[in-house]
Amino acid sequence: MLASKLPNVGTTIFTRMSQLAAEVGALNLSQGFPDFDSPAPLREAVSRHIAAGHNQYAPMTGLPVLRQQVAAKIRGLYGREVDADSEVTIVPGATEAIFCAVQALIRAGDEAIVLDPCYDSYEPSVELAGGRCVHVPLSLPDFTIDWQRLADAIGPRTRLIFLNSPHNPSGALIAREDLDRLAALIRDRDIYVISDEVYEHLVYDGVAHASVLAHEELYQRAFVVSSFGKTYHVTGWKTGYVVAPPALSAELRKIHQYVTFCGVTPLQHALADFMAEHPEHIAELPAFYQRKRDLFCDLLAGSRFRFRRAAGTYFQLADYSAIRPDLDDVAMAEWLTREHGVAAIPVSVFYQEPPRELRLVRFCFAKREDTLRQAAERLCLV
Repeated sequence: MLASKLPNVGTTIFTRMSQLAAEVGALNLSQGFPDFDSPAPLREAVSRHIAAGHNQYAPMTGLPVLRQQVAAKIRGLYGREVDADSEVTIVPGATEAIFCAVQALIRAGDEAIVLDPCYDSYEPSVELAGGRCVHVPLSLPDFTIDWQRLADAIGPRTRLIFLNSPHNPSGALIAREDLDRLAALIRDRDIYVISDEVYEHLVYDGVAHASVLAHEELYQRAFVVSSFGKTYHVTGWKTGYVVAPPALSAELRKIHQYVTFCGVTPLQHALADFMAEHPEHIAELPAFYQRKRDLFCDLLAGSRFRFRRAAGTYFQLADYSAIRPDLDDVAMAEWLTREHGVAAIPVSVFYQEPPRELRLVRFCFAKREDTLRQAAERLCLV
């Protein structure tokens, strides 16, 4: 009998809830993907490059033209000059980037600090590298960092700290002051940072994203991960990138070349074309998704759910304690799906030890207006 390397890992809640939504015909506001299409010029560019014969392996680090577009974007948004050849790596999805960064950093017996609630790929990546995760809960109700608990969690085996902003599942943001405090906390220690910034352009109400790329001290010990899928409404393309100083990028690439070697070539060509020809897409993205957030929240205002509008991402948390306090959030998500035709994600699955009083579910508002209206109408009847 084969002993599992990940005995505590099963089918993810995202897969389970999407399957349940399909089975019962519910509106799927659980898994984080749009139900609308990507921009037409981007789709047309893929067809053009496939027809042009761009169908063989890309360079292991990604097409130079796409890496150059990423470097130009970083220069424009965050004021950092990164070398497209030695600091930017194109990967088949942010999850692969995180996995490779973890494998490059973590040795047997090392510890990685994760801030709960956290995305579910972090801990398995650490465990497969022979390390263990130390879970530090974020402070409720705002999901802010408890700096004393974080400082107390750092020990002689701490090798890595995960950041995620805008934060999945809460939508909370890390501020520049938080990055300064983290830099001071780890300044004299051999500790690295993986900054998961896949929702970097989905920040609302006029607030600017505080990226590790814009923080000189932290960047020198960081892998910064982002996602073309989230930015360009093409989650099924599974294409992202990771930016890190040359020495760290070199170590990540050693792992990446034996995991997938390279990303999909025609998709990279198409993304490079679209970035060059349509820089307005990124500039318009916050307002595009803020309209969806506001529509969904305005429609939910007449419901019994309680919420504060998400500051970032395309997820909205909702407190259901005034509706079914007798149900834990997993049961609540299943009940909403089966009985009311709207699928959500329970927030407890993002925790090692969820707070006993937690009564939160997560809805994805990256949906067409009619989908959001139908979902809100059903939720107002709950």
